Formats: sequence, C-alpha cells, structure tokens
Amino acid sequence: MKTWIFAAGIGAVALAGTALAAAPKGNPAKGQQIFARCAACHKVGPNPARSIGPALNGVVGRAAGAEAGYRYSPAMKASGIKWDEASIDKLLQGPAKLVPGTKMIFPGMASPQDRADVIAYLKQYGADGNKK
Repeated sequence: MKTWIFAAGIGAVALAGTALAAAPKGNPAKGQQIFARCAACHKVGPNPARSIGPALNGVVGRAAGAEAGYRYSPAMKASGIKWDEASIDKLLQGPAKLVPGTKMIFPGMASPQDRADVIAYLKQYGADGNKK
C-alpha cells in the first residue's frame, strides 16, 4: 500500500511538472514576425493607424472592450475579461470559443509557442504605444 501511495505521489509531481513546462516562454522578436498575420486588423506602436480591429497598445492588463473609439461587439463588451497572458492565450486559440458572439473572425493559432511569442511581443507596448 505504501508503495502505491508513493508511486501515485510521484505521478502527481510528474504531471504538475508537465503542466508547468507546458507554458512556453515567449520570444518578442519571433512574436513580431508572427504578429504580421494579425497586422491586417490590429496595430501597435505610436499613433497606430485606425484599422479593422482595435489597437493593441497596452492590451495586457486592459479590460476587454475598453479601447477608446472602437465599436466592440456586445459580447466582447459584456465578457468581463481582463486581458492577461492566460486570457490572451485563450483568445488566440479561437476568439469565438472564448467569447461567443465576438465579431473577431480569426480561426485561432494552434501552436502554444506562437501564442507565447505573440503575447511576449504585445507585452512590450504600453498604452501610449511606446515600448516599455
């Protein structure tokens, strides 16, 4: 019995280690390259040109549906999401899965590393569009 409990404990520790290892560290330089796919609808940096989607300056830490001057879907405005790394990761997996009724048409990004890289890229920008 003691051997079984010990083995179960080792298995739980191994699974916990796997869960921690599953979150890749993002590379902002690679994220900039990947963000090119997003740039058709979203802009970052000083004085971002108005686009199809909201500017993403300072998005990490911002409430969903809060970018001034952008007309969000009622679903996004009512979502109650605060954009942190975990919620942005979920959004990048498929916006409609996270916020049913969003007007963001994007099929999702399958690669956890690509998502981590894009998030690392976005984290560089403050609300003023300057890199932190």
